[in-house]
Amino acid sequence: MLNELTLENVRKQTRDWESALSSWLTTLGGYVKRAEARERLGAYLRGLLGDVERRNSWQLAEHQGDAHPYGFQHLINRARWDEDGVRDAVRQRVYEALRDDDGVLVVDETGFLKKGHHSAGVKRQCSGTAGRIENCQIGVFLGYASCWGQGLMDRALFLPRDWADDRERCRQAGIPEDVSHKPKTALAREMLIRTLNSGVTARWVTGDAVYGESFQLRWTLEERGQGYVMAVSRKAYVWQGLEQRKVGDLLEALPGNAGWTRLSAGAGSQGPREYDWVYLPVNPGPFESWQRGVLVRRSLDAGQEMTAYFTFAPCGTSLEDLALAAGARWNIERCFQESKSQLGLDQYEVRTWRGWYRHITLVMAAYALLVTLRRHQLKKSLLLNLGGQGPLFSPWPKCGDGCALPPLPSNEDGWKMRCIGPAGEDFTNVSPSTITG
Repeated sequence: MLNELTLENVRKQTRDWESALSSWLTTLGGYVKRAEARERLGAYLRGLLGDVERRNSWQLAEHQGDAHPYGFQHLINRARWDEDGVRDAVRQRVYEALRDDDGVLVVDETGFLKKGHHSAGVKRQCSGTAGRIENCQIGVFLGYASCWGQGLMDRALFLPRDWADDRERCRQAGIPEDVSHKPKTALAREMLIRTLNSGVTARWVTGDAVYGESFQLRWTLEERGQGYVMAVSRKAYVWQGLEQRKVGDLLEALPGNAGWTRLSAGAGSQGPREYDWVYLPVNPGPFESWQRGVLVRRSLDAGQEMTAYFTFAPCGTSLEDLALAAGARWNIERCFQESKSQLGLDQYEVRTWRGWYRHITLVMAAYALLVTLRRHQLKKSLLLNLGGQGPLFSPWPKCGDGCALPPLPSNEDGWKMRCIGPAGEDFTNVSPSTITG
């Protein structure tokens, strides 16, 4: 299926694979000082995209035909190049490929399991990846998702407080003196500000309860007029009138006939992910034409488990749009799965702070290339299917499992439907953001 992001599928479906990679390497080379380092960076990226069992310096060197990994180790740890500049280029490429009026920024974290105690930021801590407390590093990521796919835009390594308090240990791991402990929510807030300041726009920001319960993060978004749908736990508090109420109490007080509406939160592997939904308005806040609220999702099984979200949306926003925004959070899980299984996001063998950022950034760059190529294939599929040749499959929730599109009017009718694509190209199209499955 087109949606499956594998190197084999992309190569089969993309004739200009090599030219696309060469062009991308030229862009990234602008952030590398020396020609030798530029060549090594290109080889590293080709290795990440190549048929390598584990994408660490040793096996990447073997894939390159080198007798030892010293060149790649130097690139990751000591060579002079701007990993933050590469990150900015990745963000721009992902945005140009996936940009859509209904785009969503998603913040989440993932764990990187480790055996030792010397890698920057490693400790026994809760890892959602493992589902338990493990010895690991935690990376906080910002992704972007739309009807065209999903990609990673930014990254930050979480530094636990006990690490930050031990400056000698920090020096051994190459952690800069000006880096201190910051909560994961603060890292997410910084990435969101940086991304929005760069010109990226999104209809929604979403994330799980770790980030949804940060008032500072939510307030930052509200001040910018940025809509959000953020999960919260039952322990969170919300104001209704003059009373501050616990979210758990709100959920328990909901009657069975509270006006539930059955809606899909997006397409899953076994069809639409349907739940019952209800929206509870709360104190509106100081922003005119915007409404705060609590969105409640109830499962359809016998347990009828409920999940709550804090929302900030323009007045009149539909319940369906809020439900789709809540469901869009899972797109970043796909980013983690694909970048780990296909590109070795978690297969590095570096201990330093800079080494982590550089490997992760180059994996994001490789992923951005594949995202762009998949976007091109999706556009081609859309154009082909506009002739009524069959269903169009899309990873975006609104497209469900596919939709048959009507044939285009002929040019003899004197008009055509036009769509300005995410990169500004003009092509005959029907915008996927208007398709409902």
